[in-house]
Amino acid sequence: MHPDVVVVGAGIIGAACAQALHVRGLDVLVVDRRGPASGTSAAGEGNVLVSDKEPGPELELAKASRQLWPELALDAEWEEKGGLVVATTEQAVEPLRQFAAKQRAAGIDACEITPQEAREHEPHLTPAITAAIHYLEDAQLNPVKATRTLLRGIKVVTAETSTTDGRSVTTDQGVIHCGAVVNATGPWASRFGVNVLPRRGVVIVTTPLPGTIRHKVYDADYVGAVASGNADLQTSGVVESTQAGTVLIGSSRQRRGFDDTIETKVLQALATRAIALFPMLANVPVMRAYGGFRPYAPDHLPIIGEDPRTPGLWHATGHEGAGVGLAPATGRLLAELLTGATPHVDPHPFRVDRPEVMV
Repeated sequence: MHPDVVVVGAGIIGAACAQALHVRGLDVLVVDRRGPASGTSAAGEGNVLVSDKEPGPELELAKASRQLWPELALDAEWEEKGGLVVATTEQAVEPLRQFAAKQRAAGIDACEITPQEAREHEPHLTPAITAAIHYLEDAQLNPVKATRTLLRGIKVVTAETSTTDGRSVTTDQGVIHCGAVVNATGPWASRFGVNVLPRRGVVIVTTPLPGTIRHKVYDADYVGAVASGNADLQTSGVVESTQAGTVLIGSSRQRRGFDDTIETKVLQALATRAIALFPMLANVPVMRAYGGFRPYAPDHLPIIGEDPRTPGLWHATGHEGAGVGLAPATGRLLAELLTGATPHVDPHPFRVDRPEVMV
């Protein structure tokens, strides 16, 4: 067995890389220690967002992915539900408007609506809304189903990978020789020489409330939490429903290594923020809570490209909580670079030799 490319990691980023390489005619093998979507990809909400990104390289990657996802996610509960970002204080109004204006200048459909219009979109929203932006392009999918869909027709083996020299991969099942290796191991990517840290996130799941919440709704301070590098606990009000009717409540961010303890203080903070947006949630039973580790890069940009220190070793990691939304364009960009094709987005900001990510 000598595949052209071995992709290490069967999460949504690894799956997108494998799919993009496969459609270009390469023989691709995916190796994962537990199987498809068994880690970070199963521990998120499945968001495909443009609303939370500052104009710049990541937003351009998000826009490219948003164009690719509808065709790729046909069997993955794809839903173009749109997003609603709201301010609940007077102090938050102007920053929210300025952020939306910058995004509109970058080509994003960010429509300012009145608080009354926001409540028409979401009748259960708190009356304390002071401003709102409607993002028509925000969408959602089932990340586990999307990962499996991307991996159709591609061989996946379960094995623990220990080392690579760019032309072979050593696993607990033996050595696999290949033409190139893609490190798509998410928060575990530092094992392959890039500065990626795990950032913990927790989600609360309520009992089904079909049709109650129609969009992804979040408080305006969510954008600041996404961009922050603070290791301490940060929470924002984020509420959305799934096609099954359950309501997903986030968002938390916390750097504490690979400690997977779900803390009561985190659940309480998430519940408080969610109830502030939707007071009716105070009486809704919770079914469960789950958490995962997101691959955090210190400069908040994904790492996509060949490692200059190890020819044949490529990286696709560092997407933190945006991996689902950025996956198709990440896979396509990596495949373009690996095969020598013209990149569809500028690859320079995502290069591996950035001082912030070189270990």
